[in-house]
Amino acid sequence: MGIFKKVSMWILTLPLLGCTTVPTTTHDTRLEHYSPKITSDDFNYNPYETPIAQYYADELHAEPDISGATLIEDGLSAFVIRSAFARMATKTIDLQTYIYSNDFTSRVLIAELKNAADRGVKVRILLDDYGTKSDIVDVMLLNQHPNIEVKVFNTVANRSKLLYYPQFLTDFNRLNSRMHNKLFIVDNVAYITGGRNVGSNYFYPETASNFSDTDVLFIGGMTKYATNSFNEYWNHHLSIPASVFPKAKSKRALKKLEHSFEQIEQRNAENIRKYNTIINLAQREFKHKKFDFSWGHGKFLADPPQKVEMTMDEKESYRGEIVKALQHLWNTTNKSVYMSAAYFVPGQGGLEHMLREENSGVHLTIVTNSLSSTNAPTVYAKWEKYRKKLIESGADVYEFMESAENLRGKEHDRERKQSSFSVLHSKTMVFDDDISWIGSFNLDPRSAYYNTENVAIFESRDFADKLRNMIIQDTKTSWRVSLDEKGKPVWTGKRPDDTKPRTYHHAPDTGLLRRFWKTLCNLVPEKFV
Repeated sequence: MGIFKKVSMWILTLPLLGCTTVPTTTHDTRLEHYSPKITSDDFNYNPYETPIAQYYADELHAEPDISGATLIEDGLSAFVIRSAFARMATKTIDLQTYIYSNDFTSRVLIAELKNAADRGVKVRILLDDYGTKSDIVDVMLLNQHPNIEVKVFNTVANRSKLLYYPQFLTDFNRLNSRMHNKLFIVDNVAYITGGRNVGSNYFYPETASNFSDTDVLFIGGMTKYATNSFNEYWNHHLSIPASVFPKAKSKRALKKLEHSFEQIEQRNAENIRKYNTIINLAQREFKHKKFDFSWGHGKFLADPPQKVEMTMDEKESYRGEIVKALQHLWNTTNKSVYMSAAYFVPGQGGLEHMLREENSGVHLTIVTNSLSSTNAPTVYAKWEKYRKKLIESGADVYEFMESAENLRGKEHDRERKQSSFSVLHSKTMVFDDDISWIGSFNLDPRSAYYNTENVAIFESRDFADKLRNMIIQDTKTSWRVSLDEKGKPVWTGKRPDDTKPRTYHHAPDTGLLRRFWKTLCNLVPEKFV
């Protein structure tokens, strides 16, 4: 019996042998000698004197704190504009993201960041630990560059693959909350925000499952607030320098990455030539003031990084600036609200507020994922709970089609997934055809209580018209959900290859197994979806 006990203990400790741990706070003694490569001195410049600002100097000096905004509706454009602005950067680039997918498109983008750093641009990259799920993602290797600094937010201490997820059980309150923010800031005068993470399925429409998303490029006064938010996260004690991750310090891995950059150019010479032509065209369009900017004033809001450290009770009673701003917009809206909400679980309080608005004459148009298009069936299961009452109140409810082939024709000018599976990922709203809301914030409990988020609120009727029309276009590739005489949902819509509308009395494009799985998902408490 004694031998058996010793053998069992030896087996149980095997996962711990040779495993690596990293700090979860900068207060850790292992970081007492850490010295930042990029400091506030690197931001001691006037953003309005940078080339990016100079091209639009007249507009940017027309009014105090004025900003321009232009929609980025498709993934390829989102990628091209990021690359073009990385090439136009002369001072600084800040990238904040939840997910970094270690794939081809991501590698091309970070190659652009490295090229900018080679020119002397200071680059800061902040990743959420859960969103990377690896210590050797390419982007962390760039931390070895003298002009690039990478940090990882809200780390899991033990890096063993066997122990990575079990740690969530012992530190659930902190690790269940993630940094969901998305920012790409260039020269402290232009930034991109919205729903896109960094990965091929956010940028390239031919991936197996593509996210149909929306970003906005802002230039001008709002950018300083985005930079202030980035700084708050960057300097927080939960942001851990990549230099403490042993694999991220591998010189051999960095050389392999640099070699892969060279191979991309050598093996894809013709495609690289076309790519450079497109990037140059985007730069030329911007420099010649051909970007479709709408001008107005706005706010950039973000949850504080301290949100992830709150107790469960504190989180569930939390009402940050984002939630307060949303409540204010609802309270001051008189005519209409258009929303494209990837994950829509308004909660009982949110539902009652929307019902009051609809009953008082504020008409709601809602586009969200269908059961076939969603990548989160648990969220859809909770959405069903609210859908019937919203429809009964008079709201127009649409659910996004999982496949929208040939949408680049006359009926629809937004690029969509050309293969089999497309997921709505936008988080946008338009209030009274005047105020636009766009960012990382989903209308669900996770965004409200647990994850940190950011949004941009922009007041411009011209821009609101464009965003509203984009949402209306999405209704044309969605199922309209109504109720039959028994109060059961009915889906009606027309796929691009249909000659006439179809009607379904169960969730379209789903089988029994997916519908059964959705039913099981109802067992999950709503606050954890």
